[in-house]
Amino acid sequence: MNDALLLSIEIGIDPVILDKWGIEVTWHGLFTALGVIIGVAVATAFARRAGYQEDTIYNVALCLVIGGIVGARALYVIENFSDFKDDPLDIIRVNTGGISIYGALIGGTIGGWLYAYFRKVPNLPRGADIAVMGGILGMAVGRIGDVINGEHFASDTDLPWGVVYTHANSPSVIANVTQPQHPAVAYEMIGDVVIFGILLFIFLRVNRAGVTFFAWVFLYGLLRTLVSFLRLDDIVFSGLRTAQLIGIAGMVVGIGGMIYLLRKPGEDGTARAERRRMLRAEEAPAPEEEPAT
Repeated sequence: MNDALLLSIEIGIDPVILDKWGIEVTWHGLFTALGVIIGVAVATAFARRAGYQEDTIYNVALCLVIGGIVGARALYVIENFSDFKDDPLDIIRVNTGGISIYGALIGGTIGGWLYAYFRKVPNLPRGADIAVMGGILGMAVGRIGDVINGEHFASDTDLPWGVVYTHANSPSVIANVTQPQHPAVAYEMIGDVVIFGILLFIFLRVNRAGVTFFAWVFLYGLLRTLVSFLRLDDIVFSGLRTAQLIGIAGMVVGIGGMIYLLRKPGEDGTARAERRRMLRAEEAPAPEEEPAT
């Protein structure tokens, strides 16, 4: 017997939790939903602390989620257009599977920004900082479902934490991936948690709104670029995969944004407190005028 198989971690969990009465619940879907809930809860806690009103918080969160769903499907379709050209209606059949995490990030960012811009939400850069704090933690939770499913194939390894999927419904088994593979999505999950810790430190210690957001753009771009060397996604340009090309672009944007913002004057505690008071005042409904007597 292969020594690597003896040293590997076996995952024999059915990717489908429930499939009855026309309803299919998967581990991927369950942890994606939990990730959204946890991400919104974390962002909401930070937003309250920054002085944003409840209605603003939840409306932005809703637009983030809707934009994320649209973006996740759109980028997946673009990357795999050959699978849809014969039946374009498959594009809207999200229940059949097929999403892109980078598409979710891009779409969610656009959706939240558009709402905040048109509704004139005060201090957009600080709002972006808050959104990514919840987003990165929610992504870590969502990756648990990917670890269970085995749908993202990675290169073989003889390390003792290599994983082998054994359930007949696992995509790895269906694709006849029998050798232990790097748990690439688990690496990303751990990286997401580390990034959250770094972002929390920046958010609390650096007095420039927007720096946390651009730090996330850089750090997640770096993480995906490195992890994707282990994944078996299609090569699209110069030996690189789509996630790596986006990740490299993200690193450039992230560094540029941080340099620009860090060169601006900082805020002291008094200025931050005054800004929070102004934020609450701008979002508070105008008092009704009493009728003349």
